[in-house]
Amino acid sequence: MGGEGNTRYGREKFERSRSHFADRITADGRDGWPVEPGRYRLVVSRACPWASRAVISRRLLGLEDAISMAVTDPIQDDRSWRFTLDPGDRDPVLGIGFLHEAYDKREKDYPGGVSVPAIVDVPSGALVTNDFQRITLDFATEWTGRHREGAPDLYPEALRAEIDEVMEDVYRDVNNGVYRAGFATSQADYEEACDAVFARLERLAGRLERRRYLVGDTITEADIRLFTTLVRFDPVYHGHFKCNRWKLTENPVLWAYARDLFQTPGFGDTVDFDHIKRHYYMVHTGINPTRVVPVGPDLSAWLTPHHREQLGGRPFGDGTPPGPVPPDEEVPAAGRPRPS
Repeated sequence: MGGEGNTRYGREKFERSRSHFADRITADGRDGWPVEPGRYRLVVSRACPWASRAVISRRLLGLEDAISMAVTDPIQDDRSWRFTLDPGDRDPVLGIGFLHEAYDKREKDYPGGVSVPAIVDVPSGALVTNDFQRITLDFATEWTGRHREGAPDLYPEALRAEIDEVMEDVYRDVNNGVYRAGFATSQADYEEACDAVFARLERLAGRLERRRYLVGDTITEADIRLFTTLVRFDPVYHGHFKCNRWKLTENPVLWAYARDLFQTPGFGDTVDFDHIKRHYYMVHTGINPTRVVPVGPDLSAWLTPHHREQLGGRPFGDGTPPGPVPPDEEVPAAGRPRPS
């Protein structure tokens, strides 16, 4: 499956395309891409939930010095993701203006979408992988020699079977489910997808009622994957994608869980609500042809007490929180909640 920008929708049901470039960067370099600090550049959009997984994982694990990061403009054009946030409208490391240039260096005339997250080989300028499902798992398991001191174990071996099962349900019904609802072109397809979204959210709320995290007593990859949809739910998916049975703020368990994660270093400090709203409402012209971006919702409540610490749990296990966000990676004030 592909990440943001690599989708297919029309009269048929919405489908998310498979990641065409599925090479892995591994400790033993078996795909030809060995773990090597400074060699690779992670290209993301802060608007994209799939890319946001990689941003959170990279920060929690302390890989900022090992893997540099490029942030694209939240608004694509027909030439793909743009580096218009950088001086001269070019990425300062890769020297390109559009992400498709890295794809072209890997495979000329590639027929699929140009998606994020993408990892690019800096020396050659060619794409390595756009396999958003695998990138974060490899950050957790293949880059361990470059993790910061005190980094959490986001994919503990003893819990992987349970984590995988939870993530599959979350992916099918929630992460991808909101897109299936939003891009549905028939009433029946929309209602089927919307039913699945809220049925799964209700089950997840039941799971989280007496436990702080989805699997075990620490943050894992499963929490990261659910969070990136929940944080976009009220600003985008509730209205734009018509997932409007209830708002996140109306579900006490999920709203407290999402706030708990948002206030955990590595989560909320990577979220840019301005990029999120402008991307969805301005790019998806088939759904929102006027490209008008709503002014709400009020974001200040993301900073209010959640009381989830009463359930116990240890966010980072035996580890420690990440340090401050590097100054050049801070989310601009326009994209952050302000205390009320």
